[in-house]
Amino acid sequence: MRILVVGAGAIGGYFGGRLLQANRDVTFLVRERRAAQLRETGLVIRSPLGDLHVPGPPVVQSSQLRQPFDLILLSCKAYDLGSAIDSFAPAVGPGTTVLPLLNGMKHLDALDARFGADAVLGGLCLISTALDKDGRILHLNHSHGLTFGERSGRRTERAEAIFAQINGAPFDGRLSDHILQSMWEKWAFIAAAAGITCLMRASVGDILEAGGTESAKLIYEECAQIAADNGFPPGNQSRQISLSTMTAAGSPLTASMLRDIESHGRTEVDQILGDLLLRRKAPATGPSLLAMAHLHVEAYEARRRREQHP
Repeated sequence: MRILVVGAGAIGGYFGGRLLQANRDVTFLVRERRAAQLRETGLVIRSPLGDLHVPGPPVVQSSQLRQPFDLILLSCKAYDLGSAIDSFAPAVGPGTTVLPLLNGMKHLDALDARFGADAVLGGLCLISTALDKDGRILHLNHSHGLTFGERSGRRTERAEAIFAQINGAPFDGRLSDHILQSMWEKWAFIAAAAGITCLMRASVGDILEAGGTESAKLIYEECAQIAADNGFPPGNQSRQISLSTMTAAGSPLTASMLRDIESHGRTEVDQILGDLLLRRKAPATGPSLLAMAHLHVEAYEARRRREQHP
């Protein structure tokens, strides 16, 4: 199976590198700057679960794509989705499957519109990674899960074939019969975590120390209710894990969105917070912490744009 990994950043580089480690046929679609860096240093992963160095990993640029790939693994930032789609479109043929690992649901609408819903699987990953200044991928926790499946919930030959490629690679791969449920459960949690830590500009532990336990619970319940309104109420296990994480005393947890703000970078506010608000089916009962968090991050984005283009 020919696999095209779109980008060789923190997520795509990690899972693509692990697939290469398992001798899978992987090529990275990258821009020239990243291609030059990979030619010079190789693909480097620093992980508590095992380091990896791949000298001269296979790379290609969009203008060089000539034939379809069997699988497209997509893990770009939400705000780069449009340009990413244009870049890998020449690699999509009648038998190509697209497996996105983005958060939320908005990306599925864009991918369906461009390639057709039948070509697009559901997927998510559970991992914390970052790129350092030298382009090395830093794995920051002990989780490296990738879950995917047909959005219909059916077991298909193509899903089994993709799982055969993932199975045996040195990460936790899983084929799910309920991938949309899992995607909504993750969305509810990350929106709540992003919302409360961005709104308070603090870690979970600091928020709790300041007396914000009920606020943390409320924003999660608000996000979970929107998921339920759309037919995907978080299950009891997911709810318990999410709430315990959101109310863990002394926790250093901050959302990646807050880290983007603190580094004066662009955020995925539209995909994670804004789109969730748009999918609310009934008015919020009382003040909406999610709406306030969304406004807070949008105000940051407005200021960032103004300061970049005075």
